Amino acid sequence: MPFESLPLSLVIIFLAVALTFTVIGIGTICWVVVQLFSIPGVVVHEFAHESACRLVGVRVLEVVYFQLGDPAGYVRHEQPARYRETFVICVAPFLVNTAVALVAFVGLTLVVGTLEEPASLESVLSAPQQTLLAGFGLAWLGLSVGMAAFPSTGDANQLWTRSRLEWKRSPLVLLGLPVVAVIYLANVLSWLWADVLYTLGLLVLAFSLVGISLG
Repeated sequence: MPFESLPLSLVIIFLAVALTFTVIGIGTICWVVVQLFSIPGVVVHEFAHESACRLVGVRVLEVVYFQLGDPAGYVRHEQPARYRETFVICVAPFLVNTAVALVAFVGLTLVVGTLEEPASLESVLSAPQQTLLAGFGLAWLGLSVGMAAFPSTGDANQLWTRSRLEWKRSPLVLLGLPVVAVIYLANVLSWLWADVLYTLGLLVLAFSLVGISLG
């Protein structure tokens, strides 16, 4: 299509996007996009920490569910009196985020199941707008929440500190050391997309549970 035949509105949008990329920079725009994509995951992660604190009776001092920055969210709470309270607070996001992501992916499979058979790009594009929006929302929720399931290095540091302080008084604390090691390893492997692979594993599991083949 010749450039002159493009609608004026599309030309203006194209020029605005090009100008934005030039002024702000591709790196900054990508960072903002990643931050916005992560909102559901960060919110659920911090909500899990907060809920775990209230469950074990640890007073919450401050909660930031999401912010543009580092960290993207956090929960400040009083020092737990017992090791098991620290353990529950630290591992809660893994359990909650995993459950929420799996439910979102199951919902996505049900949306996919409403498409015409066989499912194809054409059937997706011809689907009702409400179906497309529901599928997009559930995919975003599942991916974002699943990728934020791993406890942070800060969580591992808390567990490790309590383990070193209390293992002589309560040898059962040693049973939590493998969890600490796994959290550290998961954060290291996140550089190799381990969090993405874990989330895609949840997606495959959801399709398997519903009985829909991805092939």
